[in-house]
Amino acid sequence: MQAVKAAPLDPADFIARCEAAAGPAGFRIETYGEILGCPLIALTKRTPGPRPRLYLSAGMHGDEPAAPLALLEMLTAGVFDDRANWLLCPMLNPTGHARGTRENHDGRDLNRDYKDQLSLESKAHARWLTRQPLFELTLCLHEDWESQGFYLYELNPSQRPSLAEAMIAAVAPICPIEQSAIIDGRPAAAPGIIRPISDPLLRENWPEAIYLRHHHTTLSYTLESPSALPLAQRIAALRAATETAIASVK
Repeated sequence: MQAVKAAPLDPADFIARCEAAAGPAGFRIETYGEILGCPLIALTKRTPGPRPRLYLSAGMHGDEPAAPLALLEMLTAGVFDDRANWLLCPMLNPTGHARGTRENHDGRDLNRDYKDQLSLESKAHARWLTRQPLFELTLCLHEDWESQGFYLYELNPSQRPSLAEAMIAAVAPICPIEQSAIIDGRPAAAPGIIRPISDPLLRENWPEAIYLRHHHTTLSYTLESPSALPLAQRIAALRAATETAIASVK
């Protein structure tokens, strides 16, 4: 399926919008690195009392604008309220977004670099993550230009109650669900759901989700909207899945 063409997302403008929305939503801005003059930022919100710790990321690939825009919409809409402690990384690959490319300015796919950490971006991000507590849940927002519908990856090594089916059900009224028996080269466990059969830690090139599963969480989801659909529809699909997941964490 051919991706809908869209202008690259201006990282400086996007980060400025995140920073403007952060304060009113109760977030603190942390700059954990810089790449070609563009800051790498995290937004953190600590809520008093015992609360789950939830981590969300977006902007890993510069040709996937719906993911960071969905995160910004939720930030502005007050989705990240006092029910949890929140840690958000809204723009992991600014130079890729400036160019509208999957890879960064060096031609590196950052989502295959979390084991070796050869890029400045993944190295700085991993260093920031080492200073954070363990997370009850991590959500990595993405898009897929080859997909016919929405799908997700689940990493759930402790066999905790799955959130996958609830997320798929929430997205289904908004956009198609991927129906292929093989999704992204892997067998589907159910329509729109991938659960790894082999140990993901054995993969040679780690994506962010495997790094998070190994070091920071026992429940991780990568959410993938089909980038051939209109941008607003993709944003709505990512929001529906994300908001369904976080609503289930107590």
